[in-house]
Amino acid sequence: MSTFLNRLFNLQKGEDDKQKTLENVRVNISFSGANLWILVCAIIIASVGLNVNSTAVIIGAMLISPLMGPIVGAGFALGMFDFPLLKRSLKNLLIATLAGLMVSTLYFFLSPFKDPQSEILSRISPNIYDVMIAFSGGLVGVIAITRVQKGNPIPGVAIATALMPPLCTAGFGLATGNFRFFFGAMFLYTINCVFIGIATFAIVKFLKYPAAKFVDRKQEKRVQHIVYLITVLILLPSIYFAFSLYREQNFKQLSEQFINDEFVSKGAILVYKKTDYNSKPKMIEVAFLQKNYNQKEVQQISRKLPSFGLPDTKLVIKENSAANFKKLRDDILNEVGKTGSLPTVKEQAGAALELQIAENSLQSRQLFTEASAIMPGLVSLGISDQHVARKDTVTLNKTVIIGSQEAMGKDSQDILLKWLQARLNSERITVLFTEDASVE
Repeated sequence: MSTFLNRLFNLQKGEDDKQKTLENVRVNISFSGANLWILVCAIIIASVGLNVNSTAVIIGAMLISPLMGPIVGAGFALGMFDFPLLKRSLKNLLIATLAGLMVSTLYFFLSPFKDPQSEILSRISPNIYDVMIAFSGGLVGVIAITRVQKGNPIPGVAIATALMPPLCTAGFGLATGNFRFFFGAMFLYTINCVFIGIATFAIVKFLKYPAAKFVDRKQEKRVQHIVYLITVLILLPSIYFAFSLYREQNFKQLSEQFINDEFVSKGAILVYKKTDYNSKPKMIEVAFLQKNYNQKEVQQISRKLPSFGLPDTKLVIKENSAANFKKLRDDILNEVGKTGSLPTVKEQAGAALELQIAENSLQSRQLFTEASAIMPGLVSLGISDQHVARKDTVTLNKTVIIGSQEAMGKDSQDILLKWLQARLNSERITVLFTEDASVE
């Protein structure tokens, strides 16, 4: 059984010549000439991709980025106790990091688009899962480097470990003065660098690469202790951030359950939802189509929050008043712009459309009440927006359909038209007068 497992997990099989592998690693460490040009271009591509929220462009930058070179070199150097190689690797990594920060900061400073997109937001809160990705990606990368047949893993490793995007996100943080973004992205970049290096160190030891010079047991232990210390220093905050992420996701799930049980299952049509875990107190903000809740009802529902596992949480229900409709619609569309999830975009865009319909419905009721005071014979009033296309332009006209018990005279029609133009603050109004015998 042990022989079978040894054969199954044997990394010596297919291994390239160690000296040839080392030469290849040394060549890719230096950032000068072609490597420097490629690095700068990759930084610009990644920055543009983050700025316009294009995943495909960001992946392209990952694939061409040469940042893995000095990190792998540092891992080999530690594993072989080659301290001149370690010094050279760290020096080039520092040069690449500073170049990445300078170029990305300059780009985002000059760019007119300063809003953080979902691709940027996803790289400012690293956690233990990013450690797992970096370490696993590093293992795959160094195993592929030491093979005779390099195969397909290298592009996948470049995408999975994602060194360039967090570095450029840090540049965005510097350019916009948002240091939370800067430190969060730099921490993710540090995680990737450190654990790719540690994975390389582990494989170099496993494959028994010869030491560059004689080292005694004491010196070898010192290197191992440094590696362990760095690992712990990175792991501890990563575990904390992972726990914070778990609590935030749990809060969102409990909020979903609360909203579904207390509102949606009872027939309310949810058109807007926003949760804020980081506010004090935590907040759940919702709005519903054609459904309002008075203060007493909101207080009664809020008392149920602790029973759903949501203590210290404030419930805010936005009212469906005419004054609130435009702001609410803008909030929904703003959430659509931030999200990278297609189903959420569809749902919230649909909610914005429903809000527009509800706004027209509310406006019709208000206009009917006001117009009835002027013309008591009115029995119905409807209003809608019409986009009228002409040869070179498209204009927005309002069409109002008015029903009365009896045919209106010309003077009454003119009075209503002028009142509507003043009330709706628009000259582009078409009024259709009809006889409507039905009276509610």
